[in-house]
Amino acid sequence: MDTAPHVYKGGDASPGMHLYIYTDGASRRNPGKSASGYEILDDSHRLLARQSVYNGIRTNNEAEYIAFIEALKRAGTEYGYGSEIDLCSDSELMVKQLRGEYKVKDAKIKAYHSEARALMERFKVVRLTSVPRENRYISRVDAGLNELLDRIAAEGEGAQTSI
Repeated sequence: MDTAPHVYKGGDASPGMHLYIYTDGASRRNPGKSASGYEILDDSHRLLARQSVYNGIRTNNEAEYIAFIEALKRAGTEYGYGSEIDLCSDSELMVKQLRGEYKVKDAKIKAYHSEARALMERFKVVRLTSVPRENRYISRVDAGLNELLDRIAAEGEGAQTSI
């Protein structure tokens, strides 16, 4: 697994924060019922925001991209696009696609990929890092996704779909 960060420099020069973002996506079956989530932390690794959202039927790769996109949207809206982002994901596939190391072939993923790249370019700096799923922050996001998917399985899709 490549854990070296890949740096993207964007256009917003306004002052922002240094944020750490951890994202994860989950799909029971592939495709299947899926959820996406993230945690946003400050430079002291203090939790600023956490979200887990049910996506309906999606592939795991789609769920990973949804988490990435939603986390960047929230970071930009709440903390400014002038922020410096260290974004970590356990999806080596998504990280390598976003770095341009792997091609994106699936039409749905191409749309997510384009949106993700456009969001990345709005930030002062985005460093992408692929981390093991055992990473403590990724594990917390994953636990939230599993809790949400368990609730959906037990109560049906009418259950609370966001935590």
